[in-house]
Amino acid sequence: MNSRSAARLQWLQDTLRAEGMLPIAEAAQRCQVSEMTIRRDIAASQDTIVSLGGRLLLAEHPQVATGYDFATQQDSFAQAKQRMCEEAARMVEADDTIFVDCGTTLIPLFAQLDPDMPLTVVTYALNVANAIEKMALPHVRLVLLGGLYYPVSQSFGGEELVTAIRRLGINKAFISAAGVHADKGVSCFHFHEVMPKQVALETAVQRILVADESKLDLVRPAFFADLETFDVMLTSGAAGEALRDTLVARPGCAWPTLKVL
Repeated sequence: MNSRSAARLQWLQDTLRAEGMLPIAEAAQRCQVSEMTIRRDIAASQDTIVSLGGRLLLAEHPQVATGYDFATQQDSFAQAKQRMCEEAARMVEADDTIFVDCGTTLIPLFAQLDPDMPLTVVTYALNVANAIEKMALPHVRLVLLGGLYYPVSQSFGGEELVTAIRRLGINKAFISAAGVHADKGVSCFHFHEVMPKQVALETAVQRILVADESKLDLVRPAFFADLETFDVMLTSGAAGEALRDTLVARPGCAWPTLKVL
């Protein structure tokens, strides 16, 4: 990032703290640059500023970050996550290379794995790596992909990470989400998560979405895939049953095999 871009970014952050929201067109006019230049500045902002519907907001704005709080998410719908991870573990086979993304949904998975099963786990999430280390699984080979660290999601991002994923042979990608909507697709809170999720989905032989009932019929700021991208979806509760009914009522689409647990 050059000095002019850094100065604009600082001005945008200060202005958004003072005014709350700013249309991209107005930001471009006030900075005397093009809207594309403003969008490039935002892309380099390390997710401190986001664009929603042509408006700029700070990532901490309530409309954007309705409280994705990592500690809170760890305890949210814990029993549902446990059931989903039990089913996910049954899908893992000896000598698989599995991709596990960030968040808390898939942490219970590692306690369900056969400790004698040889396995490679690829992740860009520090909490996932820590969970595997605590389990001391003797036959699991951990590949922790690095880059720029984002404390808000305990995960890494960057071009190096994306390149590394593309070089790997992944049998199964286990992907979590903060929002799942039949029409609007699958989304998360943080824009830095989008690219690694998308590249893992492109690379994997089988793509499994794991999202409890609290994530259904919601749209979050960072879209990363259509629901049809996935081969299997694991979910829970009455909302999961309702989603299954919705998909059954729409034949002709390549919906994932949906399991409500």
